[in-house]
Order: sequence, then structure tokens, then C-alpha cells
Amino acid sequence: MDRRQFLKAGSFVTFSVAGLGLFGCGSDESNAPVAALPPAASGNGWQFPQSLASGDPRPDGIMLWTRVVPANADPVASSSQADFSIRLQISSADHASKLGSNAALSGSLVLDTQLPVRAEFDHTVRHKVSGLEAGKTYFYQFIAGDMRSKVGRFKTAPARNADVAELKFAFLSCQDWSINHWGAYAHIAANEQLDFIVHLGDYIYETVGEAFQTGAVENLHTQLVLPNGTFKNGSSGAKYASTLADYRYLYKQYRSDARLQAVHERFPFIAVWDDHEFSDDCWGDAQTYTNGSASDNDRQPARRRSANQAWYEYMPADIYYSGKDAEGIHDIRIYRELQFGKLAHLVMTDERLYRSDHLIPEASANPATGLALGSIGSRYMVPSNMLAGVEAQKMAAGQAKGDPLALVSILGKTQREWWQSTLKQSTATWKLWGNEVSLLRMGIDGTQAIATLVALNFIPTLAGNIATAASALSNSQPLAAAVVAAVAAGASNTVAANGAGAIGLSDAGAGDTNAKLTAAIGAGLSAQQAGLAVSAFDAVKTAATAGANSSQQQQAGALRIAELLTGQSGPSAVFAAIKADIASKQQNSAFIPASMKSSLSGFFTQFLLNADQWDGFNAERKALMAHLASNNIKNVVALTGDIHAFYAGTVHDDYSAAGGGTPVMVDLVTAGVSSDSFFSYLKDAVGSLSSSLAPLVYYPLSAPVSGLGTVELNVNLLDHTLSPSNVTAASLASSLRVQLRGALAAKGVPEAQLDATTTAVLAGLETSSSFTGQLLPVAQALAGLNSNPWLKLANTDAQGYAVVTLTPSALSCEFKQLNKLVGGAAPSSTIAASKRAVVQKDIAAVTIS
Repeated sequence: MDRRQFLKAGSFVTFSVAGLGLFGCGSDESNAPVAALPPAASGNGWQFPQSLASGDPRPDGIMLWTRVVPANADPVASSSQADFSIRLQISSADHASKLGSNAALSGSLVLDTQLPVRAEFDHTVRHKVSGLEAGKTYFYQFIAGDMRSKVGRFKTAPARNADVAELKFAFLSCQDWSINHWGAYAHIAANEQLDFIVHLGDYIYETVGEAFQTGAVENLHTQLVLPNGTFKNGSSGAKYASTLADYRYLYKQYRSDARLQAVHERFPFIAVWDDHEFSDDCWGDAQTYTNGSASDNDRQPARRRSANQAWYEYMPADIYYSGKDAEGIHDIRIYRELQFGKLAHLVMTDERLYRSDHLIPEASANPATGLALGSIGSRYMVPSNMLAGVEAQKMAAGQAKGDPLALVSILGKTQREWWQSTLKQSTATWKLWGNEVSLLRMGIDGTQAIATLVALNFIPTLAGNIATAASALSNSQPLAAAVVAAVAAGASNTVAANGAGAIGLSDAGAGDTNAKLTAAIGAGLSAQQAGLAVSAFDAVKTAATAGANSSQQQQAGALRIAELLTGQSGPSAVFAAIKADIASKQQNSAFIPASMKSSLSGFFTQFLLNADQWDGFNAERKALMAHLASNNIKNVVALTGDIHAFYAGTVHDDYSAAGGGTPVMVDLVTAGVSSDSFFSYLKDAVGSLSSSLAPLVYYPLSAPVSGLGTVELNVNLLDHTLSPSNVTAASLASSLRVQLRGALAAKGVPEAQLDATTTAVLAGLETSSSFTGQLLPVAQALAGLNSNPWLKLANTDAQGYAVVTLTPSALSCEFKQLNKLVGGAAPSSTIAASKRAVVQKDIAAVTIS
């Protein structure tokens, strides 16, 4: 055995071979000598405050991790303790009964070796073991003096040529300490039987006290206090991690949670970072907090390197890290591959360190205002034609430098070529891609969306105007309808009121239609205005004579006005006519209220929801899909995080082509473990764009609850705007279950009563005329937009994780949504609902059940 092979990974990794013991400490030189071990820890004055962890299982080995400090040291502060050494023991015997305890491993050991613990690396240990058996479960434990860590467990990967009947793993992301709860980890540790866990990033959040981190959080998670930290704005408010001590603190504090420890103790992690391990929506060493300001594209290489080092120190990942100044921010490489027999090949990518700037920089001038765009219009809600134009320009500039994708890339040239080569050469049945940001096109046709909303609301708006007018006319619904009709036809409020009064007087004198028309014209209305007013008056009077109540009279008048304006008969025909007129004339349509024309003028175009994900780097996505298609590489499934929502759908070779192009692979996206949902972010932001667009995202609803009054809810319409679906009253009510249960808990309903109370409230909503007659049609119309037909599942208001069961014939993914906080604690009933996505072998398609 060539001892030098164990000395090439760099930094502070130590290595050993089962049965042979410690071979060496990591060095940047292949022929570096083994460093002498520091004195052994002795006595009982030691602690393992972040427990232990394993990662990157290989057929013959694993990466093991722990942190050990004196018993009297602060668990999350760095210690001044000098270097010392501890023991590592690994057993192949069944110690399941000792898992998570401090009991000693008994029986024969496959490894018993001494390891150094160095202050330079915050007293963390990263130890790579090889020489183990493939596909086998082992138990391990670290020992410092007389003190033992908890017992951990890991399973090595199957041999590369092994026939594997089944592989089961979870994938997850986005675990913000400061919001919601971590009940998912307790549930995973107690209930899931997994081979490993894929973590797709946002393991920590670099900010403390941000607006999105100030909601309800469980009592177990105390407020974070960065050792240093930098204020994001001014001298107060939110801070962000800016030093090595800050980033180390966050990992130590996050890893102090006993539930996260329990999951690390039981399952190996295969992890990459996303943005928050350094800085929100980052690229390379650039932060985006101040993008659009004078410090746009602020590069922070020292901060980036601190983030690199802390991630390396605290994540049990088998990767390259040198810490060399000469390599700058590229002193680390986290993209890598792992294989699990003939069944699966897992490719993990880094989608932050090598990526280009967002195609449209936040400092770009808004053509409407001349001010910097900021994030809206550059990263979020970006006009697709503008994005495509900028991408073409940047590709031309890249072509002149020898790589057309150089300025429009997420992966960077070297990693992209590695990805292409790895997938092309893979012989595994399934090629799994640990992918940080979604590959799925998420677009909205602004013209069709606005046309739909206005057409849907036109008759209800007219009915509301009639009700308002009636309150000033002694509750005379016919007179009110005449006023609203005249105004809709272009009359001023004063002339409309005079005309309506004349119509009323003529009617009271038994005047026929012609008499009423003559009276209205005599009062100042034009012939067209008078005709509309008289017809609306008569329609409401007829409804009243037939016994209709006030609301029904208002609806009758509104429908008649809409029919006369469109020349159509019946609500469906009226809706279609108004929608077609707006789609054709956009803000110049007479059906767009004057008060909305200016605010909506910029939204009559096709938008991409999030240009920080692959939608913002379309050319590279097309290149990757072309590579898969041209090389007939099948069964590629991306496992994705980042966006705090559950999605499932197909990735196409060219979404902009006729019919949306051809599906090539599948993307499965998990919601965040605890981070607030994508829906909640967009709900809060949509009003700043235009209040008229709010129904594309949410619909406010008051739900009556016996004994409690009402509960205020925000019905999630974003799912239907994004994804075609068959919306029913039952499915729409069911989509409110988790939100309603959480709202009831916040009002003090005991947990034992939550499910029954929630069910009763939903049953009442489902049969409510306002729910089925007003809200349901809106949801159905938005789903009918068919915005992204490749999206087969969209749940944008969720926390949770996903579990994959992989066999040679199919991949089954269960998306598990969590219940919300109950008081200040995680719910005892953790899982609220689940959806299953299935991908059959050799078919780029996904079905949902």
C-alpha cells in the first residue's frame, strides 16, 4: 500500500485503514511526513458539544467528524485549549441499542486509533477511514481521556459492481435556526430507515435578525448572537456573519440542537452548500445585500474564504481544501461524485462559487424610473425577453473569449465539463444530481394573468359598485344599477346620478322604455349611456319583483351591464370577451379601470419568477440538456432545494420552443426544513409590485370558528398560477389545512383538538357560497392559465423534506409536509401530509399521487 496516497487531500484531515490504524495527517505535499501526535487527553474534563457525524459513504470507507473541548469551555465559543489527541473506535458488531448514548462499544473493533485535535481548526476532527467492507453498517465512537462521545452509526456504499435491489435516502435543505421549528429532525431520527441523507445547502443562515427571521420560532432555539457580525444597514438591526469566528459560531450553535445531532449520529450526510453558507444569493465572493446601490457587486474574498473554511471544518465531506492564500476563494472544491453499486450514481455540484453575476445586474437602471432595479426585475419577476436579450449579448462577449457560456454560467467551464463527462461515462441505472437551485421553468404570462383577473373581477366589481351606490340612494338597487351603468359607459358621477334620477321618476310614472330613455337623455346622458342605464335599471327591477334579495339584485344588474358592454350573453361569454379584449389591447382596454392602467402597464409581458435559479441561466441549462439528449443519457433526476417549496416536473431541452420543448430529465424540489415558505415571501412582496396582482399569489379569507370568532387566512393561489391543476372545492379547502391548523394553535386551541377543529372549519368552508362562488372560480381560472404545464406538483407554502426509494425499475419520492408550531414547540404530530412523485425507468416524466 502506497502510504503517500493518504497525504494528498490537504489541510487537517487524518487518515487510517481499518485493521492497520492511523497512516497520516493531511498535508499539501504527497511526501509530507506524518506529524507527531500531541499529548493524549486524560481525565474526565472533556465534552463533545456538537456530538459526531459521518459523511460521503464510499464502498470501502467514510469521513468521520467530531469536536471536543474541555468540559468547562463554552460549547459554542472557540477554546484556548492547546492541541491534544483522542481515540476513535469503529465496530462492525450490532450496537443499535447504544446508538445516541455514551455507552462503550464492546466486542472486537475494526479500528482503534489515536487522532490529533488541533486548536487551529477549532478543535474539530475530520478523519477519513478506508479498508471497510462495502454495504455494511458500522458503529463508531470518539474517546477523550475518560469521556466518550455518543455512539454513531454509518453504512458504507455498496460495491461499484454490486446489484442493488433498493436504496433509500432523504434529501433536504434550508434549516433556518431563527424561524419555525426543527421537528423534522426528531421525526427523521425516530422514524426513517435510510442509507444516507443528501443536504442541498443553507445548512446555516449567515444573517441574524433579518425581517424573514423575525416570525414565530420554537422555544428550544434561543436568539443567535454573532461574535463579531456586521450590520447590514447603518448601526442597528440585522447583522451578517463576516469573520471566521462568526461562521464557526453558527455551525456550532446549529449543531447544538439535539435533534440535528441525532440525525447526524444515525445517517451519513452527503452535503453541498448553497448561498446562505456565505451570503444570500451570492455568486463567487460577491454579496448581494447592497446590489443596486453604490457598492453594487461588493466583492468580499476574505469573508468568502472564512465561509469556505468553516464549512470544511464542520461538514464531514470528503473534498479538497488547501487553505492556501495563492488559491484565493478557490482553495476548496466541493463538487464530487459517489456511486451506489450499479443502481445509482450521485453527482453533487457547486452552484455558487463558480457562477457568473445575475444576467441583469441589480444596479441596472429601471427604464421607468431611472433608478437601480434592485432585486425586482433582475433576480425576481424578470421579463423573459429582456433576460434573453442580455444573455445573447453576454454570450457574444464570451464567445470572443473562447467560451460563449463564460459570462452566463452557474457551474463554470471546468465543473460543467466534469459534469458532462461524469454523466456520459456513468454505467449506473439512475444518475442523480445533487442540484442546489431548480431547473424547472417557472414563468407567468403577465398579459393572460391580468386579463384573467380583471375579467373574473369585472362582474363582482360592478356588483360592489352597485351596493356602494345604493347606500347613498335609500338602498334603491335599480337606481344604483342605473348610476353604475352610466358611469361604466363614460358618464361623470353627477350626470349619471341625474340620469338615474330621471329614469326612476319616469318609471314611477309608468313610463315605458322609450319614455325612460328620453328622460335619461334629457338629464344629460348620451343615447348610449342612457340605453345602458335603462337596461340595468330594468334588469334589477325585474329581479326584485321576482323576490331576489339585495345581493342577487346587484349581481343581476352587474351581469346586464357587462353583457351590454361586451355584446355577449351569460357570465362565461362575458368573461371570455373581456379577457380577449384585454389580451389584445392590454392597458388600453376599456375594461382596465383607469386607476389601474399605470400600475399594470409594465406587467403585460412574460415573466420568469426567479432568475437566481436556472431560469436565469437558460443557455447553460440548454447546453446541459442537449448533452443528455445527444448522448442518450437517460434516468437523470435532479434533487433540488433552495426555493422553500415542493415542486416536481420535467426539465426540457428548450422551454421557449413550440410546446415547451422536449422533456429530457426530471427535477424534484424539496421545501425548506424550517425556513419560511416561498409563498410567504411572495405574498409579502406582491403588494409592492401592484396590489392588483395580489390575487395571483393569495386571497384573504376570514374563516368562522365556533367559540373563537374568525381566523384570518391567506389562501395560496400561487400554486394554481404556476401549475395547471384540477381545482375542486375539496382540494382548495384541503390546501388550507396546515395553515389553518397553525392559526388555530396560535389562538390557543389545545393540540389534542387541533385536527378535529381544523376538519370542522374546512368542512364549513367547503360548503360556503362565498368560498365556492367567489374563491373557487378564481383558483380554477388561474390553474386554467396552464402557465407551466411541465410542473406536475407545486406546493409553495410548506416546510418539510423528501424521501426517495430507488429500485432498478422506478424512483419514488415522498414529499413530507410538516405541521406548524403549537405554542412555542414543534408539533407532536410532525407530518401533516405527503405527496408521492414517481419516475419510471427510461421515461422522462413524473406522476403524482
